[in-house]
Amino acid sequence: MISCLIEKHQAWPLGRLAAWLAQRPGTEVVCRDRAPFFAEGATAGAPQATQVADRWHLWHDLGEAAERAVARRRQCLRVLVPDREAKAEPPTPPEEKAGSPWRSERFANRIRARHATVHALLEAGHSRRSIGRQLQMTHRTVKSLAEAAKPEDLFRGQWQHNRTCVLDGYKPYLDERWDEGCTNAWKLWEAIVPLGYRGSYGRVSAYLRQKRTSPRPVTAQPPAPRMVTRWILSRPETLTETEQLRLEAVLADCPELDALARHVRSFAHMLTERRGERLPQWLDAVRQDGLPSLHTLAAGIDRDRDAVIAGLTLPWNSGVVEGHVDRIKMLKRQMFGRAGFALLRKRVLLTP
Repeated sequence: MISCLIEKHQAWPLGRLAAWLAQRPGTEVVCRDRAPFFAEGATAGAPQATQVADRWHLWHDLGEAAERAVARRRQCLRVLVPDREAKAEPPTPPEEKAGSPWRSERFANRIRARHATVHALLEAGHSRRSIGRQLQMTHRTVKSLAEAAKPEDLFRGQWQHNRTCVLDGYKPYLDERWDEGCTNAWKLWEAIVPLGYRGSYGRVSAYLRQKRTSPRPVTAQPPAPRMVTRWILSRPETLTETEQLRLEAVLADCPELDALARHVRSFAHMLTERRGERLPQWLDAVRQDGLPSLHTLAAGIDRDRDAVIAGLTLPWNSGVVEGHVDRIKMLKRQMFGRAGFALLRKRVLLTP
C-alpha cells in the first residue's frame, strides 16, 4: 500500500508523483485524501491500483461541513438561553427624593445652596457685581440665580430628568440588536438611519457606551457552534447527561440541525461498520435537505465516489501515517528556535 500524505503547500508536481508511482509497478492500493492532485497523479502513475480515500480525512471534512451548517443556524442555539423576561433585573440607581426634577441629587443640592446664598445676599443689600466677586461667579450665573424664583426654575439642559431625545424612538430597536449580539455603534447607526433617524452618530455611540459600561447581570450564553458540532459528532454515550439534554433541546427546536444530526450519524455508521455500499443512498438523502454546506461536501464526494466507497469498505487507511506526521509536527514545534536541523533530524529519527 502506498499512502499519499504530502502537505499541500509542498506537493509534488503531477508528473513527478506519476513517475514515482510508475517506478513501483507492484503498487496495488493508494490511500490518499480527496485532493484532485493525488487522484490525478495516482491515476496516471498507477492505473492498476485501487485508490482509497482516507477515512480520517472523510470524517474531518464532514466535521467542517457540519460546523458551517450549525453556524448558519446560530439563532437556533438561543433556545438554550433563558427568556429575556426571566433574566435578573439590572441594579436600580440610588433612589432620589420624591418629586425631584434633577437627574443627580447632588447637583440639585448644589444649585439649591447657590440659589439660597445669592438671594440671601440680595436681601442683605449686596449688588449682583459684589455677589459675583464674593462667590467667584460670573455675572451671567449670578443673574440666572437671582432671577429664578425657585431652584426648580433652573431645570433645563443635560441635567433635566427624563429629558426627551431624538434617539428615544429608536432605543427599543437598539436594545433588541444589542441583545442579539450586535454592539458596533457605527453599524447600528447605519441601521437606524434608513428607519428615519436624523440624529448624529455621537448620540448613538454615547447611548451604547452607557450600556457597555453599566453593570449587567451575568446571564447564560448560547453554546458556540463548534461546541454543538462536537455534540453532534460525538458518540451519544460519551456525552454527559447535561450535554445530551442540551443537544436534544437544540435538535427539537431546529429541523435543519435535526436533519444534520441524522446525516452525521448515518455516515458514522457507514464509516465504522464499513458499509460503503450505502453511500449513494446517503448522498441522495443529503441533497433532499436544505443544508448547503452538506450539499457542497456531497458534490465533492460524488466526484470521487469510487475512492470514497473503497475507503468506507476496505480496511486500508492512513491512520498510522497521520500519527507519525503529528509526532513530527510536535517535535518541530518543541525545537523551534532552540536547535538546528541536525538535532531536529536526530530527534525525528530516534524518538519512538
